Formats: sequence, structure tokens, C-alpha cells
Amino acid sequence: MTETIVVKIGSSSLTSEEGGINKERIAFFASELASLHEAGFQVLLVTSGAIAAGFKKIGYAARPKLVHEKQAAAAVGQALLMQAYQEAFGSYGTDGGIGVAQILLTRADFSNRKRINNALMTIEELLHRRMVPIINENDTVATDELKFSENDTLSALVGNLVKAKRLIILTDMDGLYTEDPRKNPNAEKIDRVDHITDDILRIAGGAGSSVGTGGMRSKIEAARIAMRGGVPVFIGRVTEPGDLMLAVKDDGKGTYFDTHEHNLTTKKQWLGFHSMPQGRIIVDDGAEKALLLGGKSLLPAGIQSIDGDFHPGDVVEVFNAQQQSLGRGVVNYAAWQVQAVAGLSTEEVRRRVEVSRIEVIHRDEWVTFRA
Repeated sequence: MTETIVVKIGSSSLTSEEGGINKERIAFFASELASLHEAGFQVLLVTSGAIAAGFKKIGYAARPKLVHEKQAAAAVGQALLMQAYQEAFGSYGTDGGIGVAQILLTRADFSNRKRINNALMTIEELLHRRMVPIINENDTVATDELKFSENDTLSALVGNLVKAKRLIILTDMDGLYTEDPRKNPNAEKIDRVDHITDDILRIAGGAGSSVGTGGMRSKIEAARIAMRGGVPVFIGRVTEPGDLMLAVKDDGKGTYFDTHEHNLTTKKQWLGFHSMPQGRIIVDDGAEKALLLGGKSLLPAGIQSIDGDFHPGDVVEVFNAQQQSLGRGVVNYAAWQVQAVAGLSTEEVRRRVEVSRIEVIHRDEWVTFRA
């Protein structure tokens, strides 16, 4: 089976601080990606840089801050970005070079199961035809309320969607350190991470460059999403010819995030990462263990309280008594029914309410956020 690699490249790696495309850098990354393609991998590129590429061309002195200005800059920059990629990939392969295809996505696309399934079928057909899909957020239509905070998250969702062999997130750092090595020369590099703990999140870096939006923190958050979907992640630097292949071959200049999770189905990806919860259910310690460790369904006996007005078929988020999110599931009860039977035995529930099934959330309709 052909292995799929998703590579995410940020604005600062593709454009200058003053704005505009750095064609030398795009040519370099195209060469690295072409090496993977020619080695037989299926390659997807998640790229940032549309706003950074376009704001100077449109006449702005600096990266714009108003939504309509950013959308205008993205409209100009996306065309310039794709032209640069098309020219760069045209130098490799046969019959006119390696073909590229533009795919623009928004968070709303992932939230709609039909639309994201259509996007997946398009991506799979392009990969089958040995094209390189180039994916970016559709900045010209995405609103701030529905935008990805950065393309790191988008790359993780794409990696999960295509069940990638590895997600490679490129940055100007050669991995994750115990402290910022630019400030503390004694900071130690972390070569491998098996589980993203609160300590890992705390030591992640801060802000990105003036043309980008993502720092190390956003990359760690993206790694957590990908790992939960069964996709291992590399976060690091690719600066010399052959570095990208080394990253794929487990010998790259960065940090590897390993996962023992299985790939999630498209349905469970939607449930866990894209659905909009309509309420909250708080459970006791016994129910928490049953959900996380026992692979069990959620029964009324383990419920302490609820919040929100939901109906059968809605998605709800489940929390423990410490208000920590455990996961999401499709609920079989209306909110008032859960309120009426919370903490009761199965026999008592059957006497009090009429529901299609006794489980409040069945394990087949459940996705946990915790390892």
C-alpha cells in the first residue's frame, strides 16, 4: 500500500518579512517534496502564505489586520502562491513535471460530513493520479469565528482525514526543547514524545513571526489532534537537501511524536474534532473509568448533572467531576430525560422514561480526548 505523507509549511518559510513570495525557498521545498514523490510516496502539502504573499502586491505597507483587507490580500496571494508552486514542481518528473492541485478548505467544510467526504474523494483521486494536492485555508470566505487559528491545526485534520503515515510540520526550530534555546543555551532538546502532557504544553514556545500566526504551542496542539487520530508527527527543520526524506525515515532534525492510537474513521473524526456540541454531561469517577479504560457505553447511573438543551441525535461533550473534558458522543436522550434519570439504575430508568436504547451514549458513538 502506498504511504501518504502530509507536509505543512508556514508563511515565514515561504515569504519575506516585508511580504511577497520567496521563490528560492519555494523551489527548495518543491525539490524536497519531489524527492518524496519520486520515491513513491503520496504527498500532500498544507501551505500557509496567501496573505503574506499578497499584501504587498495589493498595496498594503504591512500585513493587514482588518478582515476584509486580509481576505483581499489572500485573494491576490493565493493565485501568486499557486503559480509559484506550479512553476517549481514543473521542473520534476516527466510529461511536464509533477502536477499540483489547489484545494481550499474552511472549518465549516470539516463540520459538514457530506462536504468533507467529497473533499476526501477529490484528494484520493488526485493522489491516485500522482498529483500533489496543495491545501490552504480559504481565507477569502472564512470568518474569524470559524477560522482555524493557524494552518497547523488544518494540517493535523488533513493528516487524520487521509490516514497519513506521518504528518511533518516544518518550523525554524530543530524540535521541541525544555526551554527556549534562544534564551537559555542549557535548554535540552526532546527527541521523542509518546504523550502530550500539560508539562509539554507549558514548555512549548510562544509567538511566531510577523508574517505568520503559529508558534510552537500551536504545533504541539496540532500534534495532539493528529496523534489522537492515529497519525505520528514530526516537528522540526528542513534546511538542506535531503532533510525532508530524513524526517520521513525517522532521522530528521526535530522531535518525533509517536502514537499508539488507531486511525479514526471519518465519522469519528467528525464527531471528535468537527461536530458542534449542544450540551454537557458531567459524570462520576466510575463512569469516567468505564468510558476511558473499559470501552463501555455511558449509562444513566454514572451521570451527575447536565448543562444545555439537547435532543436525541445531538452531540454532547462529557466532563468528569473536575471539569476536565473526556470526549464527545451522540446522545440518545433529550436533556430533560437525562436530568430525570441521572444516577439511577437501569431498571429504574426503564420505569421512568421511554427511550430507544438504555445507553445515554453508546460506545460506537463516542470519541475520547484522553489517552
